[in-house]
Amino acid sequence: MVYILGGWQSDFSLNWTREGLDIAGAFTEAMNEGLAATGLEPRDIESGHVGNFVGELFAGQGLLGGFFGLVHPDLDGLPTARHEAACASGSVAILAATAEIEAGRYDLACVLGIEQMRNVPGQTAAEHLGAAAWTGYEFADATYVWPRAFSDLAEEYDTRHGLKYEHLMRIAEINFGNAKRNPNSQTRKYAFSDKSFTACDEANPVVEGRTRKMDCGQVTDGASVVFLASDKRAAEYAAKRGIPLSSLSRISGWGHRSAPIGYKQKVRASAGQPYVFPQVRRAIEDARARAGIDLASIDAVETHDCFTATEYMAIDHLGLTAPGESWKAIEEGVIEMGGACPINPSGGLIGLGHPVGATGVRMLLDAHKQVTGTAGDYQVEGAERVQTLNIGGSTTTTVSFIVERAAA
Repeated sequence: MVYILGGWQSDFSLNWTREGLDIAGAFTEAMNEGLAATGLEPRDIESGHVGNFVGELFAGQGLLGGFFGLVHPDLDGLPTARHEAACASGSVAILAATAEIEAGRYDLACVLGIEQMRNVPGQTAAEHLGAAAWTGYEFADATYVWPRAFSDLAEEYDTRHGLKYEHLMRIAEINFGNAKRNPNSQTRKYAFSDKSFTACDEANPVVEGRTRKMDCGQVTDGASVVFLASDKRAAEYAAKRGIPLSSLSRISGWGHRSAPIGYKQKVRASAGQPYVFPQVRRAIEDARARAGIDLASIDAVETHDCFTATEYMAIDHLGLTAPGESWKAIEEGVIEMGGACPINPSGGLIGLGHPVGATGVRMLLDAHKQVTGTAGDYQVEGAERVQTLNIGGSTTTTVSFIVERAAA
């Protein structure tokens, strides 16, 4: 079992360029704040992993594992690696760290997710992010690749099952509402009109196809860090601080699946099947099977909502409804705070923000906060087990974790 000792998240509302902060400075800040938040020393860390998608394109910087050595002299010599799986980069970095711990190579690993995205014009950012699509083979006619891709997903749901835009807008409204309670959210001070969550071309303009402004996750500068430990090291950590082991959390299950990079290939392959993205469903079920639980044991979910259509898909793939019936969970309030299974109490990618390489790490940290009762104003009452669902590209990579309160 791998334990989560804690971590830290940056304020996702900040524009690093305006703050005079570059990606190396943001990395150093995240590492130092994470160490302070957990009471760890640099010399305690035995392995370092970075989740990042397109540092080369946005910041002109690769080899981000070398940033650990900038933070403190004791981290010079630390074994490090950088991991890329588009929007699932952070979760893949976590998988690598947990594998090392489970193999007995190391007892305490740091995983830091980071992305700088607000230092270029919007069109340039869209082009950089389009690297996760099948370059030269799909969406060549789109101005904004990912809004187009998930417009196509909304169209696919409409074709297979029917889809009302009001249900997508309710997803957006919930996530923006949850983000108001999160002191680190990018949109916590945003104001909306009565027409914001409608198909009003003025208040909610079309971006691509069926995707409108309020359907979209945010373009974000941000970093998040978590510290993972073996059973032995977690027990030592708790004993040294005079805290119960149950004040920590642990990763009890994981799922990791990949699919062909092309969106159309995925959709064609799932024709006639219950789920639009079978590999997403498999990753979800794998995580639960490894944890020895079912949906009834999940108290909340942190899911990928790069667009409202993505969360709409996640709802039925998570099993909250039958395939194609996600609207029922939306109308019945299942996914709201106080509902049977709140989704994205943090605000998610739409409300909290989406620094691509940091998102998977941030999800795990928020799951840890929920089950340890430290989520503050966005705490889900009584949460003991949270599932994450992190997706890269058009579900080319899917990773899911089960995080639960550690046993006493």
